[in-house]
Amino acid sequence: MPPIFKALATVTAWILWICGLAMAIITLTCMGIRGDLASSDPLRLADAAAFALAAGMTFLAVAVMLIRKKLE
Repeated sequence: MPPIFKALATVTAWILWICGLAMAIITLTCMGIRGDLASSDPLRLADAAAFALAAGMTFLAVAVMLIRKKLE
């Protein structure tokens, strides 16, 4: 495999990792500002979807890094 694929996999993994963590932090911050973290109301669908997307991005980052390791 050409070395460009290893570089692209690294960049993709870092982008997914940073975006996933940033989305989780931003969602928690917004929920804290709205007061949703301390309330007993059920979680909003938008917040649940944001957490699911953030978790998906972080899991994809790990999968890309495993694929990158196999490219070596």
